[in-house]
Amino acid sequence: MKTLKNLINKHPALAVVFGFQLFRFLLLPFMGLMPQDAYYHFYGEHLALSYFDHPGMIGYILRGFTEVFGKTVFVVKLADFVVTSFTLLSFFKLAGLFLSKTKALRALVLISSTLCISVLSFNSTPDVPLLLFWTLTLISLYKAIFDHKKWHWIFAGIFMGLAFDSKYTALLLQIGLLAFVVFSNQYRKLLISPWLWICLVISVLVTFPVWWWNYQHEFASFAFQGSNRTGIISQFKIYPDYFFGAIAHQLIILLPILFAVFITFTFKFIKRALLKFKLPKAKTLFLLAFFVPTFVGFFTITPIYWVKLNWMIPSYITGIIIAGMFISKKLVKAQIITSIVFHVLIAAQILFYLVPIKSDDTWIGWKELAIETKKLQAEYPNSFVFSDDDYKTSAVLNFFMDEKVYAQNVVELQALQFDYIGDNLSDLNNKNALFIDSDTRFKNANKKGKIPEELNAYFENITELQPIIITINGKEVRKFWVFYCTNYQHKK
Repeated sequence: MKTLKNLINKHPALAVVFGFQLFRFLLLPFMGLMPQDAYYHFYGEHLALSYFDHPGMIGYILRGFTEVFGKTVFVVKLADFVVTSFTLLSFFKLAGLFLSKTKALRALVLISSTLCISVLSFNSTPDVPLLLFWTLTLISLYKAIFDHKKWHWIFAGIFMGLAFDSKYTALLLQIGLLAFVVFSNQYRKLLISPWLWICLVISVLVTFPVWWWNYQHEFASFAFQGSNRTGIISQFKIYPDYFFGAIAHQLIILLPILFAVFITFTFKFIKRALLKFKLPKAKTLFLLAFFVPTFVGFFTITPIYWVKLNWMIPSYITGIIIAGMFISKKLVKAQIITSIVFHVLIAAQILFYLVPIKSDDTWIGWKELAIETKKLQAEYPNSFVFSDDDYKTSAVLNFFMDEKVYAQNVVELQALQFDYIGDNLSDLNNKNALFIDSDTRFKNANKKGKIPEELNAYFENITELQPIIITINGKEVRKFWVFYCTNYQHKK
């Protein structure tokens, strides 16, 4: 403890980093379960080599934490917080390879101040392990390339593979590595080095479980992630709101000052390369190789495709190190102040729920829904429960309830990973059901007044019950329509 205190006194920047992390940790007990938390915990409850929409690393992590510490919302959040904290430590190690200690600490403050780190600390997504393994890969690649430590090619291959086992966008690590080698006059000779190719082969071998699962399931995951998006992009329709929406997201998740620095140095390096045909020195080129394909690449397609805010997150690792080379102490202070304001507002929202969220992507009301659903099951015994919103309601109820809760594959609609857990829906034939349907645009407590069309072909009778209204701090905040359905008949 005394050593830590002395370290903070010597490097005040560490106090800022510890402050942000302590703030996040203290908020964990007040965070309710997000649908994403529940869905990836659902992964862990149904262990497989991979999964329909993503590889399984986040599911394995949540399974490990809940096996050791118990199945609670806090433990799920703790898993995200711990992994993200290791990412920050790894980032500081990586930054120290490129920057002086003062600038490395400055870069650590920058990344710690972002809302990106708060999102990853509070919310289970594949990006949580992706960012850790992405950073560890870059550390190993640095040591292999610049320090000539050949064994680190093997470590880099392992971490690169584990990153892909977290999320498919980790493929940009291999792309970044090859781009660096091709464009670097000094290190182009690595193309004929067996160690580079050993690294890449090892990375592929580590991803074998994902490929094998896809092979067993007709490459369903690759098709889901790739073919539909490729088709939309190939149509090449311009959507200006997509572009400005991407900018707005990055302004929020990075905060305006850091985002402006990103844009400034990106423009500077691209202008120098295109107009003066001049590339930066090897180490800066290395950083850009893992920044440009992700940050600039995804930004390039924003006018024609809706790019999710988390797709660019891996680029922040090297992008913030580059920012640390240029950003002034004054701008860092401004970033910290801006971040504190945003985090205070976030804390107020979490603690007091000041602004209603018209979406299922919220931490509010899910546990209360589970309690009310259990009451309905007591009133309508021997009824199974299902929902139809991709995964959100079904995943959350599965987390909070002892009984299995089903998804929209009950009515033969695609249900993501729920389609791949081995359920024989014919076993539900002749049973009654409770259908739960979230009203995301909650305006009043009235019934829906009409039967969802997708139910009619599968049940004999459908009766709308009184909706479930969730009240928080005396305020009605969530609404769920409820339908009692009799005599289910599976069609296949």
